[in-house]
Amino acid sequence: MSEGAPQVFSLADLYAIAYQIEADAVERYTMLAEQMEMHNNPELVGIFRDLARVERIHRDEIASAAADPDIVAHARKVAEWRSGESPEAVDLSEAHYLMTPRDALEMALAGEERAFEFYNRLSDAADPDVKRLAAEFVAEELAHVELCRSLLRRYPAPAPADRWIFEDPDLPVSQE
Repeated sequence: MSEGAPQVFSLADLYAIAYQIEADAVERYTMLAEQMEMHNNPELVGIFRDLARVERIHRDEIASAAADPDIVAHARKVAEWRSGESPEAVDLSEAHYLMTPRDALEMALAGEERAFEFYNRLSDAADPDVKRLAAEFVAEELAHVELCRSLLRRYPAPAPADRWIFEDPDLPVSQE
């Protein structure tokens, strides 16, 4: 298990942690959509709202599968990252009002890859039920990684000189 990640002692813990990972992603994507709305960037508003919707669906599926009416409370107890943030919570310091759809999708891809790695590390769990569910989450996150890569192919990488960070006199500051 990675340093700072929550400990998984049971199937209920894994469901709660998975729920919180998705809830954190929903919160960040919603926040970014609202920020892009303030900056009149409708294309990114749509992308971030779509990402939030997908994560919300996954979060709700996890809650349903867990069949735990107190999953939110359980998540608050067990899903705390002691160093850093949960895997799918995109890094707000990477956000900028001039970012492109490609930038947004690269942020999403990085989060999906971190979630994949988190669940993949649980493959050596002692509890066979935890191991089985972690394997299911690994497969789901791998599908999300592939989806992000597929979407990225729609947006060519800009030349280094075209990057907004080099042209913008108002460098990004977290709007958290």
